Amino acid sequence: MSKLTGWWKKRSSAGKIELYTRWSFHLFVLVEIVSFGLVALLGTVNDAENDTPRSLAFAGFGLVVAHSVLVGFLSSRALDAVCGRRERPVRLSVVTTAATAAAVLLFLFLRRFGSLDESVAPGLVVGVTCFGCGSLVLAMEKVQHMKYVPLVAAVATSATVAALGLPLNEIIGYFVAVLVASVFLAFTCGFSGWLLRTVYELDHAREVQAQLAVAEERLRFGRDLHDVMGRNLAVIALKSELAVQLARRERPEAVDQMIEVQRIARESQREVRDVVRGYREADLSVELEGARGVLSAAGMDCRVEYAADGRQLPGEVQSALGWVVREATTNVLRHGDARSCLIRLTAPADSGTVTLLVENDGVPETPAGMPGSGLAGLRERLAAVDGTLLAGPADGGRYRLRAEVPLDTRRVEVRA
Repeated sequence: MSKLTGWWKKRSSAGKIELYTRWSFHLFVLVEIVSFGLVALLGTVNDAENDTPRSLAFAGFGLVVAHSVLVGFLSSRALDAVCGRRERPVRLSVVTTAATAAAVLLFLFLRRFGSLDESVAPGLVVGVTCFGCGSLVLAMEKVQHMKYVPLVAAVATSATVAALGLPLNEIIGYFVAVLVASVFLAFTCGFSGWLLRTVYELDHAREVQAQLAVAEERLRFGRDLHDVMGRNLAVIALKSELAVQLARRERPEAVDQMIEVQRIARESQREVRDVVRGYREADLSVELEGARGVLSAAGMDCRVEYAADGRQLPGEVQSALGWVVREATTNVLRHGDARSCLIRLTAPADSGTVTLLVENDGVPETPAGMPGSGLAGLRERLAAVDGTLLAGPADGGRYRLRAEVPLDTRRVEVRA
């Protein structure tokens, strides 16, 4: 069963909506053929009193089929343009408009001179016109252009009917029928295109947000590294220059200056190692609120639960768990298609451990790309405080990350 549904589950939300929308428009091809072309054909063939020749009825049916295929092709190209994969199909839109106008004019001309029965002509005219308007609206970009399409189609059809000298009741009937059907199809197609474009924009925004989170982390690392190395390197340069001047004068203080340079260099090495490994203390509450804000801004239902029973966690524990929250938040944004996320931090008074749980849905069955080193880095950071990390799929298509850190009760303070 997983193989049969994998093609659907592996798609993102935007991909699923695009597939549903695309196949809906493919279905419109059959709807036009069956609802208008086939019904008119069967009504003509089965009605003995109908004046329309059977050869003409089959020709009209063939024309409807050709028009529906052309409309489906235009809709497919228009959806590609909505998704940003190609330019707007302007030439194909002009061809479809001309083909629709020619088919309507032919049906009305045959109706005027008695070759097409009055019970068959309205269905063919309305069907061809409304589906042509729907595909044309889908290919447009601006709403102010879309809203004129049904009205122009209705006016043009009724004007043609009037020019052919048909009765007033048919003029009004064609105008109302074409207007109502075209408005319905135009709204359906225009809304579908807008929805698909919006979903892809949101999906792209979430990817950009994840990239910005990574870039922000790189900037933070760069700032920390600059703060550590910039001052120390400046001091090393000054003391080295001073030692050179003292050595040239054969002053014994040059040795003291070089000893100080050696001490600063070793201190810088230790501080750089701390920055690289992420051992600097972080405020866990700030990380939790930051994760809530980022995930909520990405359109997810993010719930953060913090129950420490009045305990103040040690700085090294907060730092390690803060990195877990940061890495887990990045993974939720970059991988899968999560709609909800739970972050729960618990440190019961009767327990000697603090537990951080991050769980989200929308996990693909087969992860895309090569596995990263984020979890390995988290395990290294947690190992420094004797902590453990478990991560993997859970029930219901969810992903669960669980970090546990033992607490040294002698270092835990109780809030007043």
